[in-house]
Amino acid sequence: MNLPPTSTLRFPSIDGLRAFEAAARLGGLERAADELNVTASAISKRISTLEDLLGLPLLLRHIKPLGLTAAGKEYLEQVRAALALLTAVPFHQRSAQRQERLRITAPPTFARQILVPALPAFEASHPELELELLLSTPFLDDSAPAADVEIRNGEVEPEQVLLFDVVTPMAAPALLARLGQPQLPADLARFQLLRTPLEPWTPWLRAAGLDWPEPGRGTRYVDLGLTLQAAACGQGVALGRPSLAAPMLRSGELRRLFALEVPAQKHYGAVQHSASPAAADFCGWLRRHCAGLTLD
Repeated sequence: MNLPPTSTLRFPSIDGLRAFEAAARLGGLERAADELNVTASAISKRISTLEDLLGLPLLLRHIKPLGLTAAGKEYLEQVRAALALLTAVPFHQRSAQRQERLRITAPPTFARQILVPALPAFEASHPELELELLLSTPFLDDSAPAADVEIRNGEVEPEQVLLFDVVTPMAAPALLARLGQPQLPADLARFQLLRTPLEPWTPWLRAAGLDWPEPGRGTRYVDLGLTLQAAACGQGVALGRPSLAAPMLRSGELRRLFALEVPAQKHYGAVQHSASPAAADFCGWLRRHCAGLTLD
């Protein structure tokens, strides 16, 4: 292959190519900056320098996530090929450079109650990986951050389900001491039923033979963990998932009121967005961990 004399070429910087590839892949300057451990302004400057060198705009900066111009799309494929060739050079592959980042998103309560306590076991078996955990709030119509693995509550395929959850009423001992232990589901009439759009009461009430409407008063909690915390503070009865409430049930902060439980309306599942072996390993490990959870 005959190459033109280098004196006639203007080469882009490797930092500029990496900044452009990361911003295009992650859909934002801030996310690219996090990955490359620089500031967003540095990413923007490197890409602008690259655009000046080419004489072409590469990014559509006025939309979110960032878009690519037609030239940007064509150039991105060439940049990825060039970076892949450089990555494959053995002399570039120092041990510190071989660490792979695995980005995971999860709803807040699942992350705090189930995932975070278990992560050290996965980290110990995969020391070559750097895990990055971000919280998602899909009920608020926030798009989940770009991730290799997305843990989602609802809208998952059967093979992606992590927990086939059930729900049952729970309350704090202090509340029960004040209002008395309910003997029958109808006794809940003297209690404040805590409400959240994420966990409707209707299925459990119907299973209990009660034709009550959904609770219509009191604070509306748009988070399962906050609902459980409100119950632990004695503010009312929560319709909780034993999987998420397990620490509170074990410590005695909450008590199950009845044996009756019904399936949750939605189930947690792991959606793999990356084809990397690391993402597949993580999903497999998380399914095994959830299958072994004790929910008594």
